[in-house]
Amino acid sequence: MTDRAGRGGTPEAEISAWFAEKVPESWFADLDVKADADEILVVGTLPDSDPPPDGETVTSFRERTRPERVRLAEGAETLFRRKVSWGVRAREDTWLFTHLTVPVMTRLRLPERRVLDTLVEGGVARSRSDALAWCVRLVRNHEAAWLEELQESLVKVREVRSQAPEA
Repeated sequence: MTDRAGRGGTPEAEISAWFAEKVPESWFADLDVKADADEILVVGTLPDSDPPPDGETVTSFRERTRPERVRLAEGAETLFRRKVSWGVRAREDTWLFTHLTVPVMTRLRLPERRVLDTLVEGGVARSRSDALAWCVRLVRNHEAAWLEELQESLVKVREVRSQAPEA
């Protein structure tokens, strides 16, 4: 987890600590909190059980915890000024109960648009928007270590900037 605040917001570590304090310990074996300028995504790992958790277990957990999750989300949304989304992880599977899809404006030249259009025409994506999201996921999946290193470097840049002398 990096300590990104995103456009002047609360650092991710502070948000994560808030949820670690508020989320009942009985819910999850582990808690993963990610945040950007628009959304806080809280994904908890369900405790191992026999039989392993499945879709029915997840649905039951979702319904049982809904009132408390809504209460926690409302508190966090007021405090951090971002929407809160929830999910669970069980073994190798992750279920997101809610999450935002945020439009992002970009300007692309003909060669970049042709890449997106090829993905659409080839049936890889339904639209240019889906094609762009596919490309972003591809970079995230194949360059995760490099992206993590870049994110960690940005934390240091923010620290140095915060120590700048007054003009």
